[in-house]
Amino acid sequence: MELAIAHERWPLRHAFTIARGSRTVADVVSVTLQLQGFTGRGECLPYARYGESVASVIAQIERLRPALAAGMTRMQLQSALPAGAARNALDCAFWDLECKSSGQSIWQQAALPAPHSLHTAYTLSLDTPARMQQMAQENAWRPLLKLKLADDEDIARVSAVREGAPQARLIVDANEGWDEAIYLRQVPELARLGVTLIEQPLPAGKDAVLAQLPHPVPLCADESCHDLDSLGAIAGCYEMVNIKLDKTGGLTEALRVREEATRLGLQIMVGCMVSTSLSMAPAVVVAQQASVVDLDGPLLLAEDREYGLRYDGSELFPPTPALWG
Repeated sequence: MELAIAHERWPLRHAFTIARGSRTVADVVSVTLQLQGFTGRGECLPYARYGESVASVIAQIERLRPALAAGMTRMQLQSALPAGAARNALDCAFWDLECKSSGQSIWQQAALPAPHSLHTAYTLSLDTPARMQQMAQENAWRPLLKLKLADDEDIARVSAVREGAPQARLIVDANEGWDEAIYLRQVPELARLGVTLIEQPLPAGKDAVLAQLPHPVPLCADESCHDLDSLGAIAGCYEMVNIKLDKTGGLTEALRVREEATRLGLQIMVGCMVSTSLSMAPAVVVAQQASVVDLDGPLLLAEDREYGLRYDGSELFPPTPALWG
């Protein structure tokens, strides 16, 4: 099997800001696997929050070049790399290669029902209340808006967005930016404003207290949810988990996480990093049974890659084989 790795830079339409900082470019790592004339592709976005960089992810993948040349399989990959961006890119490239070489769609290959279109959230970047209200007005026609939050000014931000988009359903993401005091102060107000979901209010590792706090708005674990091993500490603290392939280390583990989380009584959200349709396509597979879909990454780019996913407003359609799967 032949391996090719590339670092690609995809400019964003606007600066994207969360509690941890801003970016204007999506730095992704793409992987191509070739075997017997067939090609499979995958993509990941290295995330500094998890100790990853473009260089470190490329190095992780590069170390597997001899094993891949010797015939490593997708299942062997699961123990060769930890959950994270590097394994995600390779795992998804393996799935694509398996589809192309077998002549089957990803739905046939994974023994899943035929797909349907999805409705994705659209993310409003963290900003001043006035600027977020303007963004809300521009996107008030969308059925679901996701707001990035950060601190004690969040009620003003959500109030402004609610005024700008009075009919939209709102979910918010604090990206670990709150403490217990902020949580207790703000959550009742968010409930009053009609917020229907809060992602990761407290830092991962410090969220056990959520089991003792009131939940007038359901909570979703993001940074606290990675792979199967992370689910045990989540049940009882959250009502939902956000499955992202760059955290699970690919589609293989993401499907396992979805199954186990459902067994534990947790609802499913499927999210993404800001990246191209090549990253979104495998996530569409997991999102077929999700309560909340947040796969708007390509909508935030100045330009997507060729054969990108089709969006009709906030409606997202399954990938074509020309893109992936």
